[in-house]
Amino acid sequence: MYRKLNPSGALPREISEVVNNLMEGKSNNTGTITLATGTTTTTLYDERIGFESVILLAPTSASASSMPLPYGAWQDSVDQVAANTTTAYPVAFDTIDYENGVRLVSTSRLTADYSGLYNLQFSIQLSNLANSTEDVSVWFRKNGTNIPKSNSVFGLAPRKSASESYHIVAALNYFVDLAKNDYVEIMWSTTNTAVTIDAKGTQASPTRPATPSVIATMQYVSTNGFTSNIFNSPYVSSKAKGSAVITHPSSSITDLTYQYVVIA
Repeated sequence: MYRKLNPSGALPREISEVVNNLMEGKSNNTGTITLATGTTTTTLYDERIGFESVILLAPTSASASSMPLPYGAWQDSVDQVAANTTTAYPVAFDTIDYENGVRLVSTSRLTADYSGLYNLQFSIQLSNLANSTEDVSVWFRKNGTNIPKSNSVFGLAPRKSASESYHIVAALNYFVDLAKNDYVEIMWSTTNTAVTIDAKGTQASPTRPATPSVIATMQYVSTNGFTSNIFNSPYVSSKAKGSAVITHPSSSITDLTYQYVVIA
């Protein structure tokens, strides 16, 4: 408990002690907080906090001083097929490799917990079992709406044999600006339903790892005007009497510990 003087009067010795502490920088308006994991907010409780308080944060642990920028990585381990050639399909993911401030929602929606400019990269294993040259279009949707000029067309040669398909890897990266809780999807369509997004298991002679049908990564690049916050610095997003909400990237990192100072 921090030191307070009796409002109805105090002994000279008590007053001198408090004044001397203030002169030495010991104002008792400090504390320590560790950010919660797996969420984007942590509530700080301190009776000295008011609606107009200024709250300053300083990292006091190695984890907090090097908190990473938002990033995510995902992959899919099964084939993805098109039921017809006139429908756009979202690329799906069934495996989360990494998530920090970016998360997978509803198998296809790569969702940002913080606004900013993001670099989205993908690698898609395409397979053509048709005995004809076919095309696959891959583009991006933001919040359910196609992003203009984001499409790429990948051509696939005919199958190698009746049982062996022709394969190529479609890969590129794209910058997309996202506000908090915006999501982006990778979309695809094909000119023939014999074209699939193909996954393979481990292979022998030589031993090779499994081939995911899709691999995607997304990483924060910079602020895009939605916010001026530096992403590896948590900030106080709201204040009330006796408490404040600290907003920060969602992370599985533990020991994100900060000291704080309450002013006014």
